[in-house]
Amino acid sequence: MASTVWKGHLTFGLISIPVRLTTAARTERISFNQLHKECHTRVKQPLFCPTHNRIIERSEVVKGYEYEKDQYVLFDEKEIEKIEPSSARVMEILEFVKMDEVDPVYFDASYYLAPDEGGAKAYQLLMSAMQESGYAAIAKLTMHQREHIVVVRPGNKGMMLHTMFYSNEIRAAESSSTDKVELKDQEKKLAQQLIQNLAVPFEPQKYKDTYQDNVRAMIAAKLKGQEVTEVQQPHMAPVIDLMEALKKSLAERQAPAKKPPARAVEPAAAAGPVAVPKKGKKAVG
Repeated sequence: MASTVWKGHLTFGLISIPVRLTTAARTERISFNQLHKECHTRVKQPLFCPTHNRIIERSEVVKGYEYEKDQYVLFDEKEIEKIEPSSARVMEILEFVKMDEVDPVYFDASYYLAPDEGGAKAYQLLMSAMQESGYAAIAKLTMHQREHIVVVRPGNKGMMLHTMFYSNEIRAAESSSTDKVELKDQEKKLAQQLIQNLAVPFEPQKYKDTYQDNVRAMIAAKLKGQEVTEVQQPHMAPVIDLMEALKKSLAERQAPAKKPPARAVEPAAAAGPVAVPKKGKKAVG
């Protein structure tokens, strides 16, 4: 079972539902460590106090707010807990909205919202009511020392919760001159046809991170003492004749499917055995 990141009550009118949150998604990526170039030792970042000229323990660290240059007001964890709002323990539904009215730009992180002990019936009642009405709930939740505005919606196997950005955190879009562009009816018709030819049911499992695949291939090539093959980048020329470009795009989509190209990054011919240093850290470079 995934670890619980928040536990409390979801309130709906006079109904109180014990619930817990677990992370619904996380970024998967290959990360590189920083090494000293000469000895290939991993570089550390210790907590260092320049006044005492020594490394300190994490237990010696307190939180401080700089109200003037080099002047701090200090707080410990117990003091911070004292100011937690009620949303740290209780997630109260403030209102209900239609999901299609919520701009996805406001979405931040996603969580699974599951009933805790004794909350299954009330949880199911709320989820069923939202499914039938088409509404999602807006609530407030304090987690990780911040009060979030959240949206709760029915999912495939339970309710989902998404933390959201506040309106003042959304950057205004830069103005563009698209309102001065005139489009021909034939151009719009061809664009619609191209969209229809590319339209398919959403299947997220089809999409892969090509960059991460290329990083794995690069690591494998290095470990085998092989050279890293450079990925060929497409040459993008500006569109001169929009109508002609649309027609060619449609023709390519309607043509018989071609055999998919080979992967862009493949280990090249072996460049010799991997050298293993006799002393110090083992490294492949």
